[in-house]
Amino acid sequence: MRIQVVTLFPALIQDALRYGVLGRAVQRGLVGVETVDPRSFTHDAHRTVDDRPYGGGPGMVLKPEPLCAAIDDASRRVPAGSLRIALSAQGPLLTQAQVAQWSQLPGLVLVAGRYEGIDERVLQLAVDQEVSIGDYVLSGGEMPALVLIDAIVRLLPGVLGCARSSVEESFDKGLLDWPHYTRPETYQGRRVPDILSCGDHAAIRRWRLKQSVGRTWIRRPELIGKAPLDEERRTLLEEFLQEQLPSAAGNEGDCL
Repeated sequence: MRIQVVTLFPALIQDALRYGVLGRAVQRGLVGVETVDPRSFTHDAHRTVDDRPYGGGPGMVLKPEPLCAAIDDASRRVPAGSLRIALSAQGPLLTQAQVAQWSQLPGLVLVAGRYEGIDERVLQLAVDQEVSIGDYVLSGGEMPALVLIDAIVRLLPGVLGCARSSVEESFDKGLLDWPHYTRPETYQGRRVPDILSCGDHAAIRRWRLKQSVGRTWIRRPELIGKAPLDEERRTLLEEFLQEQLPSAAGNEGDCL
């Protein structure tokens, strides 16, 4: 996959590409990420990329000429069929399903805004879609762009050491992930649930799914409404809720 990020702060993007899963994917040539600076497409001595908003008000707005030119240049650097996405608080919320869909594309152009916003004509003329990573305000689109890049790259073939890692995660099936444990077996008086070391893989799978359904019900109940539970998950949720009663406390570690 080829990704171009249109940004006024190229170093902010490039520095993040050196670490972790994303850094290894770049080093191995599984993804290419480059940046395009709109300042390179200005024609005045001050390399001006913003101006005061029409109608008055605080802040500055990114000008259409250098930004559109930068997006056009970035678009020529990615394969045909790539998508131009603006990271914007005005867009729909990013979901794992959307990430999975975009991971199938040959490339992306990500537009990171700054200041008060982007001239609306840029969004109309040079952007295919807007997306938001959450209902809060950030100083610019670089961090959201990195979030999107990381989420997409980890789904690319060969990026993760274990292919199951990208499947058995929160949101993959519309549910939150189950609790994870490692050694030591006991830490500050808290033991790893016995079921995880009982050797019964079917029972472990069932316990994990039950915890996943129950945790989603408690922490993110709106996800249940978006993806109705099948019969197995409904049964496990009923068991989970019963186990939360004081009379059932301590049963969750038993082999099922």
